[in-house]
Amino acid sequence: MSKTVIEISGSNLSIEEINQIVSDPAIKIKVAESARCSVKESEDFLKRESTKRIIYGVNTGFGPMASHLIGADRQAELQRNLVISHAMGMGEPIEARFVLAAMVVRLNTLVRGYAGVSLDLADRFEAFINHRIIPIVPEHGAVGTSGDLVQLAHIALAIIGEGKVLYDGKIQPAAQVIKELSLGDYELKPKEGLALINGTAMMSGIAALILAEAERAVDLATRFGAWALELVHGFGDSIAEELHALRPHPGQVAVAAHLRRTLQSSSLIRDRHKFRPEQKFDEVVEKIPEDVQEVYSLRCIPQIVGPIWEAVVEARRVIMIEINSVTDNPVIAKQKEVFFHGGNFHGEYIASTVDELKAAITKLTLLEERRVNFFLNAKVNQHFPPFLNLHQPGLSLALQGLQFVATSIAADNQSLAFPHRLHSISTNGDNQDVVSMGTDAALMAAKVVGNAYLVLAIELITLAQATDVGGDVKSFSGETQRLYQTVRGIFPVVSTDRVAVDELAKVAELVRVL
Repeated sequence: MSKTVIEISGSNLSIEEINQIVSDPAIKIKVAESARCSVKESEDFLKRESTKRIIYGVNTGFGPMASHLIGADRQAELQRNLVISHAMGMGEPIEARFVLAAMVVRLNTLVRGYAGVSLDLADRFEAFINHRIIPIVPEHGAVGTSGDLVQLAHIALAIIGEGKVLYDGKIQPAAQVIKELSLGDYELKPKEGLALINGTAMMSGIAALILAEAERAVDLATRFGAWALELVHGFGDSIAEELHALRPHPGQVAVAAHLRRTLQSSSLIRDRHKFRPEQKFDEVVEKIPEDVQEVYSLRCIPQIVGPIWEAVVEARRVIMIEINSVTDNPVIAKQKEVFFHGGNFHGEYIASTVDELKAAITKLTLLEERRVNFFLNAKVNQHFPPFLNLHQPGLSLALQGLQFVATSIAADNQSLAFPHRLHSISTNGDNQDVVSMGTDAALMAAKVVGNAYLVLAIELITLAQATDVGGDVKSFSGETQRLYQTVRGIFPVVSTDRVAVDELAKVAELVRVL
């Protein structure tokens, strides 16, 4: 049974919990009591010390202007100025689900007790999340060094009653929604503007959502690979446990095991030891009528998907650390009564991770596209009719048009797969001289993962059509039979050419929940 209330404590937020909060409006969050104590202690310590020490961003200016001291009576104004000056993003709004995920991650960081913010701010954030008040955040603006400054500033803007939000299915002024819900006005306290816009919450929130999608895509592509092996009556030795133990990369071993489990109930996989030619071995050269080995997109699934599997596992490790980390500056270590001025807000870890993830998922997309090509290209498979045509080749075209779509999408992913973190451009008066571009990289990775699902949808249709060419569905594994029956429930076999645009959209939705 899933939780209806998820506690936010600053240290044990999971990727699954972020996905649950984003996907289910009925789930509420609550700042844990232990975290509330930590927040209060941190705020009290900051108040005491802000009149005794020079503390960046509290009683000084920001970035290259940090040498300017700010008097106590102007420090609240400083925080407001920071937010409104940085809420300058442009372009299309970032998807609401990504913004909500970022808000959850940011609150988790703030209540860890190293930010110096007030309980009032924590309560404000909690109310915004629970009411699903989603700030409108433009896509362009983050370079990922002091964190996601511009995009997080748009979230902060809504918190103080400025800008626009998505609420109850409509884009509205934040002030109007705040008034409607009787949340009251909010004035930022010393350091709260800086605490709201520092850090990697936007890129980390996006990464947490697309990681879950990437994990499902890898699983689905492996199951589709098993189905493809059945269609060609593949040999079982390519996924044999003993073979992969001789090259024991964790991903390769795991994918091969997944294939074996899936195919356990299939009667179509051939035993290599029983493969005997009818011809005699005394001829010098003689062609036999069967392929001895399958093409790489079928035979090398563990070796190709294995590294992708490992990239996803590593991404999970990094993202889990990041969403439970302190990414402020300065960091208020009240236990030791010190302020650490450092760079925990730099997004290189997430940028590197999502860059690797989008490269891995792009490779997965290319594998899917090649398997589509195999079954549609009669010259390659030498068994199935051209484009799996079940009517009259030449007059009808079957899945020919669908292959163009798969090829186009795969090419799009290839362009997006270049490591975006390498596009470091110095900014902020050269204070931020090496930047991560983490949020842009995460948004690109989201596009790559979404594209992968579209090609998976095309592969699912292709495999089902090939199954109809082959005949007896009952010979396939239980999992393949389930997949076949599910897709055929919304996308009937293509016997004659038909308009299938709406059906394709349904299959694209289906593959995300298989």
